[in-house]
Formats: sequence, structure tokens, C-alpha cells
Amino acid sequence: MGTFLELFTSLIGLLSLFTIVFCIVMGFYLMKFCKNRMAEDERNAAKQQRERRA
Repeated sequence: MGTFLELFTSLIGLLSLFTIVFCIVMGFYLMKFCKNRMAEDERNAAKQQRERRA
């Protein structure tokens, strides 16, 4: 219990908590960003392939 109290009340605990939350949020953002870019690249590749056949 003392660890959680220190995490939420002390300055270094709050900075650690912020860092942990920031890393998790950044991970989800990068995952979504990369997934969208891969889908876009896949669409562009399919479009180029259709244009080459025509």
C-alpha cells in the first residue's frame, strides 16, 4: 500500500506515473498510425498494379 501512496503523492511518483501512461498511449498511437499507413500502402500498391495491367 505504501508504494501506491508514494506513486500518487510524491513528485517522483507522479513523474513516473506520467511516464508510464505516456509510453502506453504513445504505443497505441504508433500502432494505429503504422496500421493505417500499411493499409494505405496496400491500397496504393493495388492501384498501381491495376494501372499496369490496363
